Amino acid sequence: MATPELAHRIACTIAGEIGARAAQAEAAIALLDGGATVPFIARYRKEVTGGLDDTQLRNLETRLAYLRELEDRRATILASIDEQGKLTDELRADIESADSKARLEDLYLPYKPKRRTRAQIAREAGLEPLTDGLLQDPTRVPEAYAAGFVDPDRGVADAKAALEGARAILLERWGEDAALLGELRGWLAERGVIRARVVEGKEAAGEKFRDYFDHAEPLAKIPSHRMLALLRGRREEFLQLDLDPGSDAEPGHAHAEARIALHAGIADRGRPADAWLRNACRLAWRAKLHLHLMIDLVNQAREKAEAEAIDVFGDNLQDLLLAAPAGPKAVLGIDPGIRTGCKVAVVDATGKLVATDTIYPHEPRRQWDQSLHALRALCAKHGVRLIAIGNGTASRETDRLAADVIKAAPELKLQKIVVSEAGASVYSASELAAREFPGLDVSLRGAVSIARRLQDPLAELVKIEPKSIGVGQYQHDVDQYRLARALDARVEDCVNAVGVHVNTASAALLARVAGLSAGVAENIVVHRDANGPFRRRRDLLAVPRLGGKTFEQCAGFLRIADGDEPLDASAVHPEAYPVVERIVVATGRPIHALVGDGAFVRTLEPERFTDDTFGVPTVRDILKELEKPGRDPRPEFKAAQFAEGIEDIKDLRPGMVLEGVVSNVAAFGAFVDIGVHQDGLVHISALADRYVKDPREVVKAGDIVKVKVLEVDVARRRIALTRRLEDPVGEPAARPARGDERPVRRDGPRRDRPERPARGDSGGGNAKGAPPNSAMADALARARRS
Repeated sequence: MATPELAHRIACTIAGEIGARAAQAEAAIALLDGGATVPFIARYRKEVTGGLDDTQLRNLETRLAYLRELEDRRATILASIDEQGKLTDELRADIESADSKARLEDLYLPYKPKRRTRAQIAREAGLEPLTDGLLQDPTRVPEAYAAGFVDPDRGVADAKAALEGARAILLERWGEDAALLGELRGWLAERGVIRARVVEGKEAAGEKFRDYFDHAEPLAKIPSHRMLALLRGRREEFLQLDLDPGSDAEPGHAHAEARIALHAGIADRGRPADAWLRNACRLAWRAKLHLHLMIDLVNQAREKAEAEAIDVFGDNLQDLLLAAPAGPKAVLGIDPGIRTGCKVAVVDATGKLVATDTIYPHEPRRQWDQSLHALRALCAKHGVRLIAIGNGTASRETDRLAADVIKAAPELKLQKIVVSEAGASVYSASELAAREFPGLDVSLRGAVSIARRLQDPLAELVKIEPKSIGVGQYQHDVDQYRLARALDARVEDCVNAVGVHVNTASAALLARVAGLSAGVAENIVVHRDANGPFRRRRDLLAVPRLGGKTFEQCAGFLRIADGDEPLDASAVHPEAYPVVERIVVATGRPIHALVGDGAFVRTLEPERFTDDTFGVPTVRDILKELEKPGRDPRPEFKAAQFAEGIEDIKDLRPGMVLEGVVSNVAAFGAFVDIGVHQDGLVHISALADRYVKDPREVVKAGDIVKVKVLEVDVARRRIALTRRLEDPVGEPAARPARGDERPVRRDGPRRDRPERPARGDSGGGNAKGAPPNSAMADALARARRS
């Protein structure tokens, strides 16, 4: 149990990092410890936290876990050293002031239980005085002085063996010196250059990594995507990595050795022991410290790169989840296919499946007219207004079929939209889809998903594991547990920002509401099916396992349209209904007259309705809800129009200006679907007429953009685009730095591969699957060469 002083210290540390006061952090931590969720705290406890937003709270939550782990580790280390009887006041002070896990481990290193080392054997043989004697008086001749420590009975056969033992003691002493490690770590982190070279004999097999066969880049400046590409190349045993202390490696190593000598008080003045001591410094760096620090710093760089990659995935996922919904309209969804036909599903305005079919307009059957008539009949029978076409194999050919349907039936006022089908096949084969459509063929479930995600992307995409939606950057190379947690948090924030209609939502969507578990979400659906729609939010308390605490967390995010209580359709929390009652009394207007009357509500002053519990921030939120109850933060629905006749990469010509949809945003640019089964890349330098540091400053996944074709490489299936429509054609396009370009194919046999590999980006397992000690193997090989 943390002491109040420790808890205050943690709160102060986090407050400084998230730009808040210590009291705000302490209040938020208390709420989290009490079982409150981040969306609930951000929306309904603004007075308590001083208005911390969801981003600050997520960062607080992450750092709180890290700092508590740090404190647990600190306590363990202190106890371990104390048990050994070696805990001095100075050491305790150093351990208690350590602000990172790396610093803690440096301090613990000399006291960490370990196997018997060469240095320990040398100490047991009485060689520590030899070590200290040469350090203190370099005028001594090493061989002659060491002769006095020869003792065959203790394993010291001669002077040479004695000096080897003394050197082992020095190497371990310096290798466990926390001050020296910290100094060298900071120096190497700032100066170090990560180098990659191909493993001899694997040039052909490792062709996809050819851009890194001879690569060097400052570790402090390497972008996350290139760091992950290098690590993947090493994991697949095509690349060897090294971390040199500077662009000119040998002087850099010499400088590191000089820093060790300075720290140990060693100077080369021509004295008998100076050369031996300097050689010990050289070995300490090249055989011990460099390896230790390289592993440490590369791991830190990996963690930083993973964090950035996870952020990119989260940002793109959030953009897709909060994409504009088409709303409650009947939709015909088509999952395009060639040999196996196009799967068709019609859902009504509520998302209920009402019809399915399979048509064969393409090769080899070419039943174009029959398919057109079948689609027209389905649209007319079910009042379809939108045709959603998956963007996989044969999507443009099917898009042309939909265009013919629209021309043939103008009275139906149809509109066609190409929809991302990423993850649709994952959903189709899932247990959730099997429960929802037990008698429906797996291939038709994908068409249902495509239709529904046009109606409401958020409600449908929550049914798919976030990692399968495929808008990540090197998503297979990062810590999968951290990725899953981060993406789940994004999904939760998006769902609660929009709100959920409890009488129509699926269990999958309800499970993402703050405070609701998957089991309670299922219980809500079962209760709803058995007893009919909920009339009031308070009726949720009758659901099994949904108690008062859970109700407090979830109620404000659940909506009941056309219920007995008008406020239940809004984001006003039931606990704040008394505030609305005060507004009703003060204005003399009934609730029905207040709700939706924006002009009148905007004249009310929040300060008039506050009390000891609900302050100005909450009252202001309540007034906004009365002005526009249940407002949806998502944008208005609109669709991109792909150019007619441009259906394949071979149809593209430099200079064409096309409309497309941003499918993915990476650190080096944005990929745009322009309807040719192959995403084009707008490099970061071509995203705007000004300098862009982060592509998300100007675009996000789902944006509809106009782009100009700069280059087309049909053989390599690469398309270079620009948003600067005045850019000249024919000049070399801005290209990403080596290894950055990852074209996304849209015509493969499967549509759900989260990443499409290119050079240096081959897909495959996560970073935790790296061969053990690969960094150590590189370093040892390097040491042998030197």
